Amino acid sequence: MIDIRSKIWIEVDGEPVFGRGRRFLLRAISEHGSINKAAKDVKISYRKALSYIQNMEQRLRVKLVERKAGGRNGGGAKLTKEAIEFLKKYERLEEGVNEILDKKFRRVFGKQKKGGK
Repeated sequence: MIDIRSKIWIEVDGEPVFGRGRRFLLRAISEHGSINKAAKDVKISYRKALSYIQNMEQRLRVKLVERKAGGRNGGGAKLTKEAIEFLKKYERLEEGVNEILDKKFRRVFGKQKKGGK
């Protein structure tokens, strides 16, 4: 079956800031409460995850992740209210774009069957 895929990302001053991969990272931080565990979940290094977070926060000029250093009681990380709202907006955008793309694809290509017939 023929299908369509797209990638959506947000740029600031021509520099990529946010896309699907970083969405997965933030969702994983929310789920695990840890940047380290989130990084392992999305199969990147802790250092790369931290770099992504710092770049996003710098370019978007908003705090996305509250970090608590480890210690006797352990560390942790959680998303800020701004990050949660940003994720919701991005996911709505992604969903809306995919709906538009799917409609356009069906209009242009019609219903496709296996083998393209």
